[in-house]
Amino acid sequence: MYMIESKGGAIACMLLALLFLGTWPAIMTLTERRGRLPQHTYLDYTLTNLLAAVIIALTLGEIGPSRPNFFTQLSQDNWQSVMFAMAGGIVLSLGNLATQYAWAYVGLSVTEVIAASITVVIGTTLNYFLDDRINRAEVLFPGVACFLIAVCFGSAVHKSNAADNKSKFQDFKSLETASSFEMETVSANNGLAKGKAKEGTAAFLIELEKQRAIKVFGKSTIIGLAITFFAGICFSLFSPAFNLATNDQWHTLEHGVPKLNVYTAFFYFSISAFVVALILNIRFLYWPILGLPRSSFKDYLNDWNGRGWSFLAGFLCGFGNGLQFMGGQAAGYAAADAVQALPLVSTFWGILLFGEYRRSSRKTYTFLISMLLMFIVAVAVLMASSGHRK
Repeated sequence: MYMIESKGGAIACMLLALLFLGTWPAIMTLTERRGRLPQHTYLDYTLTNLLAAVIIALTLGEIGPSRPNFFTQLSQDNWQSVMFAMAGGIVLSLGNLATQYAWAYVGLSVTEVIAASITVVIGTTLNYFLDDRINRAEVLFPGVACFLIAVCFGSAVHKSNAADNKSKFQDFKSLETASSFEMETVSANNGLAKGKAKEGTAAFLIELEKQRAIKVFGKSTIIGLAITFFAGICFSLFSPAFNLATNDQWHTLEHGVPKLNVYTAFFYFSISAFVVALILNIRFLYWPILGLPRSSFKDYLNDWNGRGWSFLAGFLCGFGNGLQFMGGQAAGYAAADAVQALPLVSTFWGILLFGEYRRSSRKTYTFLISMLLMFIVAVAVLMASSGHRK
């Protein structure tokens, strides 16, 4: 198997993982905003997510002088480590599934900021102690503090942007009690009837509401925030579980049984994530949540609108997770949590693809820029804390 051994190689893996993991949520959001049911999107996504792990295992897990390789480990008595890897896959799958619904309620940027910050605060602390403190604490924890500051700015961005959007609906009595007639009136007043509405206007938001699969007008953002916090807790546990699977800090393996390599652990990790996603999303086809329309497995198979994008999202997430774990095994999983600064990437896509924060107030832009700067600092500091696993 091929192993990353240098600190520079580990940092390169982390940076590439940051790009991939920050991009796939934007692609998933794009399909939902175009009207594709999230159940359909997630079923496609989870197929290629598993395929990415298989590709990594059959290539990087088999080449190179290091042993044991991927196939050898499949027959070893290492079920204890396998259970840790699969537990990590389960919580990651639950977190990814939850964020797919949270994006609709509170937006891509805010969801990623809150979930990523919870992940870093809890997950990085756990990984630091699991890795026997190979990362420099005097550098690592100031980086964690930067994430905490970033989430405060993220909350301020959300509150300020919500106030901006509410002011755009000044002809509404309130978003919760707006009638269809009032929505049509505002659409006409904002030029929607004459052509495509401009991004950031009330007409644009109304048109988006008509197109998207998850309807959010009149619903409290508290629902989205609750889902986001649940996702953050799930995300904070998957990396420590994977750490335990590959390094056996609790000494659960029998004497003489080699520890799981990254590629074998990632394979089992992805298998469990796939099974959980498959079961839950097939259930959501027939018993949907959050007011989504009922579907069926036949409808899913026939739905090719956006399927290519969904497949791409799965590949990006799969390879992104694999790169994160490869970097973490070399430089410490606490340092690898720097990839949770993915709001740096997802916010860029949110602005470019979805018109987020268009025509917002100066106050909102100030908070947004401050948040992004804190994430940049956090990434630099966490990566600077990289150690070297012996």
